[in-house]
Amino acid sequence: MTQEELFKNIISHAKEYGFIFPSSEIYDGLSAVYDYGQMGVELKNNIKKYWWDAMVRLNENIVGLDSAIFMHPRTWEASGHVGAFNDPLIDNKDSKKRYRADVLLEDYIAKIDEKIEKEVEKGRRKWGESFDEEQFRATNPNVLRNKQKRDSVHERMAEALNANDLAALKQLIVDCEIACPISGTKNWTDVRQFNLMFSTQLGSVSDESGTIYLRPETAQGIFVNFLNVQKTGRMKIPFGIAQIGKAFRNEIVARQFIFRMREFEQMEMQFFVRPGQEMQWYEKWKATRLAWHKALGLGDEKYRYHDHEKLAHYANAACDIEFDFPFGFKELEGIHSRTDFDLGNHQKFSGRKIQYFDPETNENYVPYVIETSIGVDRTFLAVFSAAYKEEKLENGEERVVLKLPAALAPVKVAVFPLVKKDGLPEKAREIMDELKFDFNCQYDEKDSIGKRYRRQDAIGTPYCVTIDHQTLEDNCVTLRDRDTMEQTRIPISELRGIIESKVDYKQLFKKM
Repeated sequence: MTQEELFKNIISHAKEYGFIFPSSEIYDGLSAVYDYGQMGVELKNNIKKYWWDAMVRLNENIVGLDSAIFMHPRTWEASGHVGAFNDPLIDNKDSKKRYRADVLLEDYIAKIDEKIEKEVEKGRRKWGESFDEEQFRATNPNVLRNKQKRDSVHERMAEALNANDLAALKQLIVDCEIACPISGTKNWTDVRQFNLMFSTQLGSVSDESGTIYLRPETAQGIFVNFLNVQKTGRMKIPFGIAQIGKAFRNEIVARQFIFRMREFEQMEMQFFVRPGQEMQWYEKWKATRLAWHKALGLGDEKYRYHDHEKLAHYANAACDIEFDFPFGFKELEGIHSRTDFDLGNHQKFSGRKIQYFDPETNENYVPYVIETSIGVDRTFLAVFSAAYKEEKLENGEERVVLKLPAALAPVKVAVFPLVKKDGLPEKAREIMDELKFDFNCQYDEKDSIGKRYRRQDAIGTPYCVTIDHQTLEDNCVTLRDRDTMEQTRIPISELRGIIESKVDYKQLFKKM
């Protein structure tokens, strides 16, 4: 199965089992907007809880905030979004389709990377155990030629983006002979900048004085509340403010399911530090956030750092934690050293003094900021795609299972009476009513026990509990593990403790 076929299966599975639906589907949907179904909202909420507790509960110097989506329009002038929040776009004259110029070039580079990896794989098959990958990459003519080509394109793209040289970006697309995926032609317009913010009107009069924006990020709500939180919470630097909330970007090239959407949710934390100490905190938060991801157990090899070639206008250092999605390594979380740009600009534009008095140095200063910013939806996609497995069993049967981290699973335990008679449903309900105070549970008595197991596998339920006739005699049940499919006979009195030991967030936090 190709990665493209796998991704289609993942998208189909997400809809079939109530995780994600196309928004407004009865009206043929709305491009790049999705709704989370009954299973999806549970998984999404669990991801948010894992992030929130790791940030706010486990760190005494980080507190939470929930700021408004609508903000004074001067906010976005101060932040630089009105003048600099743009994407370089290019149109194909034949297909009339619009693309991000940098994404076209990134896809081109990714194809060269694929050629290199295929060449390496050929060498591995040819030489077997004696294969020296490092030497092969350093000496093979095809690998070296493709690497030189890749590095050249990458360097030219970085230079053009950093210089905001739109003509150079177009020329690079022309030189690489990149064709439109739809029309197959290379008939391109010039590259132009396009602002990504959605605007709307505040009040009943539609004029420029009433124009406001849907926030493109949640961070500015934190910055404008810096003094409120610092003073009311008696916070001492270093300290952080965390927030989960909706953001909106008018993405022209929205694609890859929920990876890039126009309405999405962010989990951001702004950490305020003393000027001059920002780089050590930047490195610390890079390591801390990667450990948070790896604790999920999706595979350490699926993560990597990627340093930014082009820094945002507010940053002096930036990197992404990338995840190996079914469509390749892409950004999952960003860690940025934002300097004092945001607080300094809000101080300038608002005319209010936004500074911190440091009792240790006996001075006032505008704090520097380290930002960690992660998309809820991208994290959902990372977890969901890594958990999706199509397995062939020893008996020849096949099953589709979501091997979700147990703490994140939408349903923690399913309760089944073996048959719908002889007092088994009543006993099962009794157990269900006891467990539901601690865990999200499902009760199911329809179809054979095997079919019921498969339904729970498909939504990622870690445990199934089966009540049979013997249960009425010995007060024991059969506990079935999702991943191993092992079935164990245990007393009902031990059920809660066993389930909790696997699904508690504490199990994830201990790995960080």
